[in-house]
Amino acid sequence: MDNSSNFDEISEPGYQPSPSSFDQNDQSTVETPVYSTMSGDSSMFGRTYSETSAFSDPIDDNSYSSEPSPSHWPVTKSGARDQAIFGRLEMKQQKQVVDDKLDDQESVDLELETMKERFSKLLLGEDMSGSGKGVCTAVTISNAITNLYATVFGQNLRLEPLKPEKKSMWKREMDCLLSVCDYIVELVPKSQNSRDGTTLEVMESRPRSDIYINLPALTKLDEMLIEVLDSFQDREFWYAEQGSMSSNSTRSGSFRRVIIQRQEDKWWVPVPCVPPDGLSEKSRKHLRHKRDCAYQTHKAAMAINSSILAEMQIPHTYMASLPKSGRACLGDTIYRYLYTADRFSPDHLLDCLNIASEHEALELADQVEASMYTWRRKACLSHSKSSWDMVKDLMSDIDRTDKNHVLAERAETLLFCLKQRYPELSQTSLDTCKIQYNRDVGQATLESYSRVLEGLAFNIVAWIDDVLFVDKSVRTQDQ
Repeated sequence: MDNSSNFDEISEPGYQPSPSSFDQNDQSTVETPVYSTMSGDSSMFGRTYSETSAFSDPIDDNSYSSEPSPSHWPVTKSGARDQAIFGRLEMKQQKQVVDDKLDDQESVDLELETMKERFSKLLLGEDMSGSGKGVCTAVTISNAITNLYATVFGQNLRLEPLKPEKKSMWKREMDCLLSVCDYIVELVPKSQNSRDGTTLEVMESRPRSDIYINLPALTKLDEMLIEVLDSFQDREFWYAEQGSMSSNSTRSGSFRRVIIQRQEDKWWVPVPCVPPDGLSEKSRKHLRHKRDCAYQTHKAAMAINSSILAEMQIPHTYMASLPKSGRACLGDTIYRYLYTADRFSPDHLLDCLNIASEHEALELADQVEASMYTWRRKACLSHSKSSWDMVKDLMSDIDRTDKNHVLAERAETLLFCLKQRYPELSQTSLDTCKIQYNRDVGQATLESYSRVLEGLAFNIVAWIDDVLFVDKSVRTQDQ
C-alpha cells in the first residue's frame, strides 16, 4: 500500500497536514514518528509562543489527532490578556525573590561586620591604637560579656519577652564568647591497655573541672530566665512611664504615690498598672511561681559567682594597700565587740549598727574584708619562724588561739552574714580588684557570665515584687 492510502486512513475531517509532516522521498511514515510534528509526544510537550503559561487548560491526550496543528491554533484576545497578566505576576514574583535575597544578604553582611568588629576588639585588648597597651584577654572577654548584657537587657525594664532581634543577638554573641571555654582543658592520667596486654598510663585532655561543672549550669540558668520573660506574653497588667500617666492608666494615682515612695531612688523604672479590681487569682499565682523560679536562679548564680571569685588569686596591689592595723580600719566599736565577746553573734552586731542604706552596707563590707586579710597576714607572719615551727603549728591548734586568727575568723563570719542580709550588695573592692587583675580566661568568662545572670534574676524578682505590691495596694483600697 502506498503513502497516499496510509494518509487517507489516518486523516480525519478538519486535519490540516503540515508541509514538513511527510516527504515523498521517505520510505515509510512509520520510521519517522518520533521526529515528526504530528507525533503524540511532540504535540503534548511542544511549547509555542502562545502556550507559555502553566495555568492553561490541560489537553486531552486522546484528542490530539482531531485538533489542528499547534502552529495553526488561533490566538484569542482573552488568551493574550491572560498571558500578559501571568507574565506580570511572574515578573513580580521574581522581583520579590530577588529583593528577599538582597535583604538576607544585607543582614548577613551586617552581622558579619559586627562580628569582625567584636573579634578585632578582643584581639586588640580594647586598645584601638594597636600599640599593645590594651588589657589582657581575660579582662577583654569579661568586659565584652558585661557590655553585651547592657546592650540586650539595659533597656528592658519590664516583665515582657525580649524582642526577637535582641534574643537572637544575645544567643548568637554569647555562643561566640563562650566558645573559648571549649578549648580550655586539663591533662589527667588515664590507663590504657595495649595489644600485648601491658597497661600504659597516658595523659588525656578533658574540660577543666570548674568549666565542666559551672558552664552547663549557667547555660541552663540563662535559658530559665529567658523562659520566665517569655511567659509574660499575655498579662493582665501594663506599664506607664513616669510622668506620662494617662487618665486610663488607672482609676486613681494613690498606688502610684506608694510605688514611687518605695522606689524613689529608681525614678526611671516604669510604673506597673493593674485593673481596678486587681489581678485575677490565676495571674497572681503565675507571678508568684515565676518569682520563685527567678529567686532560685538568683541564688544559684550568686553561689557560682562567689565560688569563682573565691578561687581567684588576691592581687599583690590589694595586699599592698591594706592598712597596718585592722582596728583602725574597723573602728573601736566593732573591734571591741569582735575581740571581747565570749559568744560572738554577727547578727546581733549588725542589728546594733543600724545600717540605713546599701551604700553603708558596702562600705562596712569593704572595711571588714580589709581588716580580715590584715589579721590573716599578721597571723602568717607571726608563725613564719622556720619550716619546722610551721609544721608544728599546723599539727597543733596553737594558731587557733592566736588573737589575729580569732579576729580574722570572726571578721569572715561577719562579712558572710552581711552579704546574706544584703544579697543585692555590689561587688566589694577586693572583688573588683580580682576581676581587674585576673589573667585566667576561664575564670573571667564564668565570673562575668554568672554576674550578669545574677543581675538579671534580681531584676526580674524586683519587677514581679512591684506588680504584686501594686496589686495588693489596689485591693486594699477597695476594702
